[in-house]
Amino acid sequence: MIAIENDKDLAALDWEKGSGLLPAIVQHADDDRVLMLGYVSSESLQRSLQLRQVVFFSRSRGELWRKGETSGNVLELVAVRADCDRDTVLIRARPAGPVCHLGTATCFDDDHGYESQGRNFLARLESVIASRANAPAEESYTARLLADGVGGIAKKVGEEGVETALAAVSDHDEALVGEAADLVYHLLVLLNARGLDLASVERELERRHSA
Repeated sequence: MIAIENDKDLAALDWEKGSGLLPAIVQHADDDRVLMLGYVSSESLQRSLQLRQVVFFSRSRGELWRKGETSGNVLELVAVRADCDRDTVLIRARPAGPVCHLGTATCFDDDHGYESQGRNFLARLESVIASRANAPAEESYTARLLADGVGGIAKKVGEEGVETALAAVSDHDEALVGEAADLVYHLLVLLNARGLDLASVERELERRHSA
């Protein structure tokens, strides 16, 4: 794919094929879910790059449309890529709320509960953990953990690891699943405290797999 980062990149796109508009596939930057399909003009894409929020071109209204300008459910722009023919763009973004006007997380969901979407939950949990960094410690367990620093969190991860191992030799699957969930959560907090994320762990696993 071809990165679109400036006016020169915009000019290189094939705007003639779609009479000045290109289809734009919007993908979640953290968990790769396809969120929606919209259309962009050169001006709307330029505005997106400037604002770092996704701006479309509304074909029905014939004007620029910044996603979330009325609902507040904006799409924070992360990156724009063009396909090999330069006539379609892939926009990677982070949504501030439900993407679909029906209230679902994506325009391809049937469930209208944004918070109930279960796919790629670990990536969503990472985002929640990051958002708790500046929360009052008395209101957030995650904030209290982060305030303890790497040493305190590492100790907690060690404790959860032992509890997970003990649960594994018991006859109760429910206990093992519960302790494993605690371990994974605290490990994500530890990674965050060190400025790392789950993607860095995935890359290491991929490297080992291909070695």
